[in-house]
Amino acid sequence: MGSNYDLEQRTTEFAKHVIRLCKSLPRNPINDRLTGQAVGSAGSIGANYREANDALGQKDFVHRLKISRKESKEVIHWLELIIEANGNSTERTLPLIREATELRNILSSIITKSSKI
Repeated sequence: MGSNYDLEQRTTEFAKHVIRLCKSLPRNPINDRLTGQAVGSAGSIGANYREANDALGQKDFVHRLKISRKESKEVIHWLELIIEANGNSTERTLPLIREATELRNILSSIITKSSKI
């Protein structure tokens, strides 16, 4: 149970950091689209992880984890595009890409272990 809570907290903190980054960027049609997508996928990582922890069975658990992992891959995409559109945001965005990559790897590991059960 402890590790579940820690990852729940970690995914929430990650989403908060993405929100803070996105709020700091200038408003324009490109950023509005990119930040909306980035915030959405960042928040979905934790939301789906929480749903996995309340899953109805092993199949549902793994399915929710796969959605969470998909969202972690997606947020990396959007963060890379944010860097492209806002070159001055690279220093603040790269640590978020690293964290999203770590979350993806953790989720992949849980999926692999859970699928063997």
